[in-house]
Amino acid sequence: MGALGLGMEPGLTQLLQAGESIADAKNDFSVIMLWANGGPSHLETFDMKPNAPEEYRGEFKPIPTNVPGLDICELLPNLSQMADKFSIVRSLHHNRNEHSGGTCRFLSGYTPIASNPSDAEYPEMASVVSRELENTITDIPLFVANTKFYGGGPAYLGASCSPFMFRGDPNADGFGVGNLTVADTALKDLQTRQRLLKKFDTFRRDFDRSNTMSALDRFNQRAVAMLTSTRTADAFDLSKEPDALRDKYGRTNWGQGLLLARRLVESGVRIVQLQATFKISKEAGRTSNWDDHSVNADIFKAYRERMPVFDQCVPALITDLQERGLDNNVLFIFCGEFGRTPLIRNQDKATKRPGRDHWAKAMSIFLAGGGLKMGQYIGATNAKGEHPVNRIMNSNCLLATLYHKFGIDIHKHYFDNSGRPVPILTDGDPISELL
Repeated sequence: MGALGLGMEPGLTQLLQAGESIADAKNDFSVIMLWANGGPSHLETFDMKPNAPEEYRGEFKPIPTNVPGLDICELLPNLSQMADKFSIVRSLHHNRNEHSGGTCRFLSGYTPIASNPSDAEYPEMASVVSRELENTITDIPLFVANTKFYGGGPAYLGASCSPFMFRGDPNADGFGVGNLTVADTALKDLQTRQRLLKKFDTFRRDFDRSNTMSALDRFNQRAVAMLTSTRTADAFDLSKEPDALRDKYGRTNWGQGLLLARRLVESGVRIVQLQATFKISKEAGRTSNWDDHSVNADIFKAYRERMPVFDQCVPALITDLQERGLDNNVLFIFCGEFGRTPLIRNQDKATKRPGRDHWAKAMSIFLAGGGLKMGQYIGATNAKGEHPVNRIMNSNCLLATLYHKFGIDIHKHYFDNSGRPVPILTDGDPISELL
């Protein structure tokens, strides 16, 4: 702080002196979310229908797991041996079939007005957690992500509830996040001290006029606290992990990303959102997400490339969390904005390859850890995987479960940009089987 020549106001001094660690927080629950942007197919993963007609069931066969009655895709043999360590929810649904609208609906609990909003019209779950728990820790981000979700965001909660964003592939040589300590910043930014102070002053005047000064204060306070602590920089340093463990996760974007996520939550981050980007081969298609229409990909070739990577890194994370005693405090979630159509389509005129389209009427959610009850499957869809028929649940039930674990009252309300009070959720009960 002295090197940068920035003075500390009394309120900021008190925040820095508080220095709560994650162990001192009232609630130490954290979430790692691997988000399959585009929508993963429930029929190629965790809700297979081997007895459905050929145009529904697909090419893969189910295999049994070590939990009686729970079968999953044959492409997941490692996970099949540890099903007692995870649970599958097969009966969630919502009402939006487009990517960003579905993302906003699934992550906020509210149906957006716009047909395909780039940014969330209502705060996504992670932004709400960031706001509600902002005083539990100051020197590390509460919310970290590698990509903004299309249709996600803090909405009217403001920029202070946005994620700390990092870029790059954690598996790439030289991966790192710079400018996270005073020492690094001082070397590069010392000459800009006066310009920074001028900008802060300008922001202060502008935000005073727009009545959002408190948001800027929170943002600046957390930023300065991060600069005066080595905790964030250390958490992003994958070189501190032994090579054997890095190999166990797999030297892939997903593998090293999940290992990084474990380091982050272990250091105090409460939400880590990772985009499950995966560049498939030209033979499989042309996408790097999970939007497996026939015009984008041969869904079966795409899953043959993706799922072995998934079947290495996810078991590694589950085992690592358990061995470190974090499995009661850290919940891993794999999901996307919706499922895929049960009916296979071959609408690509050139290739006639098989694909599935958007389907918000049914989806499967993979959960592991977090002190929840594992080794079970909850709910069921009909014989073709078209819609839930048992334990039918609005997707808000998953959000209610997460808020319950974070100790957040879903009936609390915020004021939107028009001054209207909006509760965190209007409906949805925690999934009792998980609790």
